[in-house]
Amino acid sequence: MARKKKHEEHVNHERWLVSYADFITLLFAFFVTLYAISQVDAKKLGKLVESMQSAFDTRVFDSGSPKLSLSDGTAKGVEQQKLVEPISPPVSVQPSLQALQTSIQAKLVRAKFVDRVRMVQEKRGLIISLTEAGFFDPGQATLKESGQHVVDMIAETLMLNPYHFRIEGHTDAVPIHTAQFPSNWELSTARATFILSYLTTHFAFEPTRLSVAGYGEYRPIAPNNTADGRAINRRVDIVILSETERQQEPK
Repeated sequence: MARKKKHEEHVNHERWLVSYADFITLLFAFFVTLYAISQVDAKKLGKLVESMQSAFDTRVFDSGSPKLSLSDGTAKGVEQQKLVEPISPPVSVQPSLQALQTSIQAKLVRAKFVDRVRMVQEKRGLIISLTEAGFFDPGQATLKESGQHVVDMIAETLMLNPYHFRIEGHTDAVPIHTAQFPSNWELSTARATFILSYLTTHFAFEPTRLSVAGYGEYRPIAPNNTADGRAINRRVDIVILSETERQQEPK
């Protein structure tokens, strides 16, 4: 009797589809999990952490600094927020003094007060000189109403920047002796102090950013033997301190 031929087993060339389908399924589950984690809020995260804490009785997160201690109920909310929003706030960056000068200059031009304010940059920083003619009556330390608007514009610009600044009072060499101001020392100091008081009263400057000095007639920037020179010397300088100069300030 003839022997029955054995049929050869058919080779399945599509078995790779099974592995591929498993891979796609796992990949889909992975991205779904990532999406779910990204959408979790602080309350849900807190519940998850508490559940894990009760299960393992240990700290769940330990990244060195700061640590999330679930045994401390007062710190839990703050630390959870850090986990949800790990990005640190941007560090304040000082703009260039040139950009600051340009901004103030543009405002002075619009206010048509540019001839009453002198600005110059030097080693100490940006110096904004307020002339007596535009801001004070002769022999007085009270800021004129016409100059208040200009001081406001300057202050608004300084409020937006982190610089420290010093307010310096100056006079010419003509002696003064009144009941209110026995000498140019008192007059120069009083004018600088008035500007300081005006800024801190009308604007929320941090006191640590400001300082005051009165130099009398002893820091002239023009000769005192002419009327024009004396007019230039009668001034209050707002000195926007450079970083190097700021570090020299008393701590």
